[in-house]
Amino acid sequence: MSEDFYDVLGVSRDASADEIKQAYRKKATEYHPDVSDDPDAEEKFKKIQKAKQVLTDEEKRQAYDRMGHDRYEQAEKHGFDAGQAGAGGMGGDPFGGMGGGMGGGLGDIFEQVFGGGGGRGRRRPRKGRDLRTELEIDLEEAFEGAEKQFTLERPEACDACDGEGHPPDADAQTCPECQGRGQVTQVQQTPLGRVQQTTACRRCDGEGTIYSETCSTCRGEGYVRNEATLTVEVPAGIQDGQTLRMEGEGAPSPEGGRHGDLLIDVSVREHEEFEREGDDLRYRLPISFPQATFGDTVSVPTLDGTVEFEIPRGTQSGETFRLEGKGMPRLRGRGQGDLFVQIQVVTPERLNDDQREALEAFAEAGGDEIEINEGVFDRIKRAF
Repeated sequence: MSEDFYDVLGVSRDASADEIKQAYRKKATEYHPDVSDDPDAEEKFKKIQKAKQVLTDEEKRQAYDRMGHDRYEQAEKHGFDAGQAGAGGMGGDPFGGMGGGMGGGLGDIFEQVFGGGGGRGRRRPRKGRDLRTELEIDLEEAFEGAEKQFTLERPEACDACDGEGHPPDADAQTCPECQGRGQVTQVQQTPLGRVQQTTACRRCDGEGTIYSETCSTCRGEGYVRNEATLTVEVPAGIQDGQTLRMEGEGAPSPEGGRHGDLLIDVSVREHEEFEREGDDLRYRLPISFPQATFGDTVSVPTLDGTVEFEIPRGTQSGETFRLEGKGMPRLRGRGQGDLFVQIQVVTPERLNDDQREALEAFAEAGGDEIEINEGVFDRIKRAF
């Protein structure tokens, strides 16, 4: 998938806002991590969201068109200093004149988000990191949906220090590295001009305060690894390789923000009788030569019980018949796939005398000249 936001959404550069939103909905449905089989679905979904966010905002879109993808991304990443934008030969502040009732325009927006201008902005607490685990289910569970319980080990807030990383009675003092602001700012001169990058202070982990002691249980980390038992709802129709998301069940935030999510990669065990192809199932039905010749009514198993099926006269081995709506349920309740029944005419390995005589007569009546090779015991039996 191209990095250019217009290419990401598959729209022209003069597309209207409605066209962009429509393209976003289509792409988001295709690459949503909960339903897409694409191994890079999560990363592509993030790019789709970012493209929509920029191209549906009039000011951001103007800046993006003016700067191009690479320069826009670099400016957004480093936090643009609007007052020095012209130093890089861009002919003035690329965000200037776009305020439109928003103060200093996009330059101020980036400054607030990334903490430019002497630390005026407040950095939002980071979300905890996402965790990943695996879950194996049967085809029947994928057909019906299931409530599955599983156990995993994950980081959780330390009970001894309530996730603070230090004893409650530890002495607190202002961090000398960031002077209590929790952030440090670095200024660099780039081809785009002077840019400021604000990051969390490493000395105090962005708190602005350091303590005389660390928690002996978690060694100052604020969390420990514990075993957790969780229950997840597996939707009917889920396919092998798809991922479920449990919001807030991931790792805790080191800055007091919300927990990360838990991603569950689902695998579906192979079934003894059915083969799955997307929402469809395939089943091999063994029948006898007379059944294939004269036709018959037989019982065919499905994941929802047995159904009666009429075998037509003259059915050939390998023929496939479709039982509509007898396959897997589609996600989000949009009907069911089909069951494809492949006929296998079984040739008997052993015959009794009556069967042999009947088949010999059948072959002669049809004009088939077949040399029948009898075994030793068959010849002795016939001799008597």
